[in-house]
Amino acid sequence: MSLIGALRGQASALALHLPAHGRGRGLAPDLARLLRDRPGRWDLPELPAIGGPLEAEGAVAAAQARSAVRCGADRCWFGVNGASGLLQAALLALAPPGGRVLLPRNLHRSLLHGCVLGQLQPVLFDLPFEAATGLWQAPTPAGLERVLQQAGPLAAVVLVHPTYQGLEGDLAGLIAVAHRQGLPVLVDECHGADRAAALAAGADLVVQSLHKGAAGLAQSAVILLQGERVSALALERSLGWLQTSSPSALLLASAEAALRQLHEPSEAERRRRGRALAVAARLRQRLQAAGLPLVANQDPLRLVLHTAAMGINGLDADRWLMARGVIAELPEPGALTFCLGLVPPPAVVWRLPRHLLALRSALGAAPLPPFTPPPLPLVAEPELPVGDAWRAPRQAVPLAAAAGRLAAEPLCPYPPGIPLLIPGERIDAARAEWLCRQRLLWPDQIADSVNVVA
Repeated sequence: MSLIGALRGQASALALHLPAHGRGRGLAPDLARLLRDRPGRWDLPELPAIGGPLEAEGAVAAAQARSAVRCGADRCWFGVNGASGLLQAALLALAPPGGRVLLPRNLHRSLLHGCVLGQLQPVLFDLPFEAATGLWQAPTPAGLERVLQQAGPLAAVVLVHPTYQGLEGDLAGLIAVAHRQGLPVLVDECHGADRAAALAAGADLVVQSLHKGAAGLAQSAVILLQGERVSALALERSLGWLQTSSPSALLLASAEAALRQLHEPSEAERRRRGRALAVAARLRQRLQAAGLPLVANQDPLRLVLHTAAMGINGLDADRWLMARGVIAELPEPGALTFCLGLVPPPAVVWRLPRHLLALRSALGAAPLPPFTPPPLPLVAEPELPVGDAWRAPRQAVPLAAAAGRLAAEPLCPYPPGIPLLIPGERIDAARAEWLCRQRLLWPDQIADSVNVVA
């Protein structure tokens, strides 16, 4: 089947995954009208009247200026190669080659790629871990204070808020801790654009993925700057290095439309948001009434089923549900995350509980044992620069025999692209044993061998 044929055939029975616009039902009306126009009419180059994200004149520049005001930022740039490209550009603007950047262990792999591109040294800090769900939790300000005491000289701090599962912490407190040390803060807010908390909390740079928490098309994203801790000139320079010189006019328009819809919704859009929240609340109530365990989170439109409490690995639950037309967003060993989106699927309040009750009947058992946190120090950094390790000659060795070796590539079970191991890290005996246990929890997604520096 061709790709076009595959796209036409993707009519899911119960689609509970991203993009958040719900197969187009939640798109901004003007963007929806544009897409209904003659196909390709909107596929235009950087004509003078249109411009581009780094041009001083044109419709894009004007749209970015309006969006900055809407978002409460000093500057705004649209991106068309996803939030990944904007996160990388942000890193390059924050630190010179050789700079040390503090990153949480639940970083997205795109930040590792940014460290390679910018020749930066990642300094990784461990996070609180919940054994019952196997999920990393948000850091605390007191915990970040301890991290900064151990980390040594840094160029910047990166925070992920909220997490993929919709978990949040005291973001304002975390940013204040970093600012007291004179450090600029980049917030990966890719899964929280709808609440737009990072700027209000004082972040210097914020990256939002507009198809995750807003009604943008996939690959549309935005980076927001406020204050004087980060140079706008340095950021524009790094954007020029990493962004395409032929941006998609459609995706740029998608970014503007999504931000306008988010921050200046019409009365109809406010009502639609209210209906989505009401559906989400009723769904939670029905699931709880049925005794189906949920993970408490702060995103009302993300539902996290605690599969471990049902005695089911979340990856097994995902496969079972997908075979029956229910497509979740994020399977993990202890949990399964569903994204309800801006317009939840029809009758989801009745259909999802029925499927989950059948799942429990088919696969349920005694609760899984608590998950073991990774044996990591509070602060760690690779012994070999990430880029050097990634490019070095390598050899595959069994996980059980990897102790003492340097990782040559990230170990990154899908999803969501969070590495369990990064290039240049030394694999000690405890880590090798833990990785072997992880392989049992991520069937078919972690190999029985690992590539190490030869």
